[in-house]
Amino acid sequence: MSKITTSKIKRSKGTILFDTINTLIMLIICFLCVYPIWYVLVNSFNDAKDAMMGGIYWWPRVFSVENYKTVFEDSSVLRAFKITIGKTILGTGLNVFFTAMVAYPLSKQNLAGRKFYMAMGTITMFFSGGLIPTFLLFKNLNLLNNFLVYIIPAAFNFFNLLIFINFFREIPASLEESAKIDGANDWRIFIKVILPLSKPVLATIALFAGVGQWNDYFGGLMYMTNRVDLEPIQTYLYRMVAQVQSNQVAGSISASNITAGDTTSTSIKLAAMVITTLPICCVYPFLQKYFVKGMMVGAVKE
Repeated sequence: MSKITTSKIKRSKGTILFDTINTLIMLIICFLCVYPIWYVLVNSFNDAKDAMMGGIYWWPRVFSVENYKTVFEDSSVLRAFKITIGKTILGTGLNVFFTAMVAYPLSKQNLAGRKFYMAMGTITMFFSGGLIPTFLLFKNLNLLNNFLVYIIPAAFNFFNLLIFINFFREIPASLEESAKIDGANDWRIFIKVILPLSKPVLATIALFAGVGQWNDYFGGLMYMTNRVDLEPIQTYLYRMVAQVQSNQVAGSISASNITAGDTTSTSIKLAAMVITTLPICCVYPFLQKYFVKGMMVGAVKE
């Protein structure tokens, strides 16, 4: 039985110094990214009146869940949450399916007019219609103060289409040929063959679209001029933050104005921030492996 010996690779002083500095820099970057989130989380779980004295950096000084109770008791917040969840689910599902449906035929070199369609789509990546023309278009389409303004304009994204096309080209053509021999048409091949093999890119695009829908506050701010009841939670938070800032400027009341019982506007704002970011933080780890694989689609050509 041969004796297995291991030899330790000796690293040079320059390599050790580089690794040390690199590690320190990465730790600093991680701290700068994570600590603001931790600060918001800690203060959201601290008693609102106690938090007004400041000095809370690492752990709640007086633990309390009153801020979260107040948020969930507010019917406006719950209504805004329902709108956000609804538009995220519908908008993401429609975006993924519709973009994939358009990308599949465009991934075929023999499609008539393919170059024209690709050129038209590429132009939209660099030039947009602008805010005012877009607003007027939505108005003429009766999308203002309409829930569909969150769904229909976001149903297609050309950048996502390019990712889909690159992924579909990697699927062996022999699978489609076999399905056609068995009598399947293009639509059946797309549903039964292509989509089940495209889980990585579907997860990637779903994450892109889902995060975009969840974090979007601009749509509610611009296109819900008379329907406050259709505003998503991000728009609600934006108005809340803007109201606190305007109060600070006016000097009429402080940023930590007592609003109800043992809570303040700032403490409610922090709790709402945690609640709105928590779903995305919970979903991302499950999609991460697909996300990384999907982002590598088309990156390497052999």
